[in-house]
Amino acid sequence: MDPEKSGESKDKAPEEVTSAKPTESAATETEGTTPAPAPAPAPAPAPATAETILPAEHWEAASTADPDDDSALDEPLPSTASITSSIIQYRTINGRTYHSERGNASYWGANDEQQMESMDIAHHAFTLVLEGKLNLAPLDYGKIEKVLDVGTGTGIWAIDFADEHPQTVVIGTDISPIQSTWVPPNVRFEIEDCTEPWTFEPASFDYIHMRFLVGSIDDWTTLMGRAYQACKPGGWIESMEPSVHIESDDGTVSDKMALGQWGKLFAEGGRKFGRSFEVHEKGTVREALEAAGFVDVQEKNFKTPIGGWARDPRLKEIGQYTQLGFLKDPEGYLLFLAHALSWSREQTLAFLACLRRELKSPKIHALYRQRVVWARKPE
Repeated sequence: MDPEKSGESKDKAPEEVTSAKPTESAATETEGTTPAPAPAPAPAPAPATAETILPAEHWEAASTADPDDDSALDEPLPSTASITSSIIQYRTINGRTYHSERGNASYWGANDEQQMESMDIAHHAFTLVLEGKLNLAPLDYGKIEKVLDVGTGTGIWAIDFADEHPQTVVIGTDISPIQSTWVPPNVRFEIEDCTEPWTFEPASFDYIHMRFLVGSIDDWTTLMGRAYQACKPGGWIESMEPSVHIESDDGTVSDKMALGQWGKLFAEGGRKFGRSFEVHEKGTVREALEAAGFVDVQEKNFKTPIGGWARDPRLKEIGQYTQLGFLKDPEGYLLFLAHALSWSREQTLAFLACLRRELKSPKIHALYRQRVVWARKPE
């Protein structure tokens, strides 16, 4: 179907819905209110299975095909510890470094400079999705004293929040010490594995922020239970997690394409090492927050374009930054999972060559879904 004629796909993303229960059916935003107890989420679609994944050999042949010449873009561009040299030890897979604590990587993405740049681009793109905001939870900024950023990555969100709120102490935790040392005086970073017992005092944070933890958490209910203990009564928690599945509204992304296979590889790779990548599809975050005891649970869903295909200027800019983030380092996202699936480096690079070609094509109107969920700890 031609999206120019249908009048749909080029103006739909990102889809935004605020609701008391999961929904992705509307294309307009509705204001959230204090919700009544939500009904059980609808059954999630069946996850991708190994049978739906195209074999690695397929991509070796596909990558040698003549690329489309209509590309619109050239290739762009268990305790808290202080950050000491004894912690800076990484494992190497296919020439890329990954977190290594006690010999086992519990985060699937690379942690080197190339991946850090991609992560910072993703932060900028998501800030654009939120129209310049760093959070959606209704915080009383004048009373926020202490904030925790779980899985802080490069620390860019923590730094930005601290810059905007200099009266607030912001603590960012991660399993890799990759954060900048040039930070505002009200920021500090600590080594902390959020899947282990937390070392913070109970009821010590006014706001807990986490995002992009998909594929890293073995038990979301336990994680949110620890967050509940660390959150002050009346405090807020907020989580953003994306879907790993790339799709389109107009059929320009299919299961036979690298883009269509991307999420299936993540889903199957996650099953190989015991971490789910289908948190978005299953409504895992909301379920875990409610099980932990948080109330006033709200969420907002987004359909985020990949590439500059949208006609709307704001969506076009979001899509271009999202595309740039993907193209900056798709290897860093995929190599660990491909290793888990027993793909060779050559097979993985062949798949990535197909992926890059598709990402650059203006004929492909790719998008992916993201969801922000926030909730309050009762007084």
